[in-house]
Amino acid sequence: MNAMERVLTAMRNEEADRVPVYPILAGATRRLVGASYPEWSQNADICAAAYIKAVEEFDLDCVVTLIDLSVECEAWGQEVDYPEDEAARPNFKNLLIQDIEDYAKIKKVDYRQGKRMMMHLEVIKQLVARFKGEVPIVAFVFGPLGTLSMMRNQQDMYMDLYDDPDAVKAAVKNVNETLKDYSAALCDAGADAIMYDTLFASGSIMSKQMWIDMEGGLMKELSAINKARGVLTMTHNCGEKIYFDAQIECYGTNAISFACPPDDCKDFAECKEKYGDKILLIGCVSPATTVVGDLKDWEEECKNNIDIMAKGGGFMLASGCEFPANASLDYAYKMVEVAKTYGVYKK
Repeated sequence: MNAMERVLTAMRNEEADRVPVYPILAGATRRLVGASYPEWSQNADICAAAYIKAVEEFDLDCVVTLIDLSVECEAWGQEVDYPEDEAARPNFKNLLIQDIEDYAKIKKVDYRQGKRMMMHLEVIKQLVARFKGEVPIVAFVFGPLGTLSMMRNQQDMYMDLYDDPDAVKAAVKNVNETLKDYSAALCDAGADAIMYDTLFASGSIMSKQMWIDMEGGLMKELSAINKARGVLTMTHNCGEKIYFDAQIECYGTNAISFACPPDDCKDFAECKEKYGDKILLIGCVSPATTVVGDLKDWEEECKNNIDIMAKGGGFMLASGCEFPANASLDYAYKMVEVAKTYGVYKK
């Protein structure tokens, strides 16, 4: 079975030869090609080469092109900082939205004027040229509310939702109009799926109803773009108490990458029981273990996730969020090893 066959089998809630696996390596891949973070996150050739090397070096079952959460906001003119050994981020001292009145400046823009969105698009094209049909290629996009938050301090934006929700809604809708065109371009470039980061769909950030009102309908529009092109919609949210039910209902996501049990489940076992036949569950090994634990702890977490969620398919072993950019790659090797040994399905 190749990686594509393995993942599609899991998505059909069937047991493949083994559990599919994908540590979310992201910026850690830059080390495989000897690149700095700024080079990796701005140069399509370097970034694509790093992802290709990661798939080949670790024998990964998919590739998710998480670069950083500032890829989209740059198209509106948001200034971005590029640290040498950390992910790029907005210049928080010079945010585009300084007060409520500034939301009116956020109009639909042509995604092609965004250098970083175009760079990401080129990465997808190179991955498609190398892996199409063999390894699932999953484009990573920050959702509309998250993209808007990169232009406004998140805490301030949250308060703005109470002070003037209409101003925020108008801006986030315009952001989404751009993301719809961007998603269509990623689909047309050959991506097999688009994974949207729905940061705010979490009980640790905002209520379920507020998220539905602010982003749920917009996510449905994005999902429709993908579906019309035969491309899957996936979700990433590593927050606590995330809203599986609302996201499945709002936009029919095909998979959720997560770190913590959803708000209506007490643990991962209940999550598997409740949602294992509805979506592909992707997770949920804590990236923090690469820093505060050791390889044995990491191995046990991988095995525990397999024990709880792998039966009957519908599960991909992965880190619950981005693999720490400077952590030892031994942890990634170990996760793949566990999937290939402990994660073999008994026929």
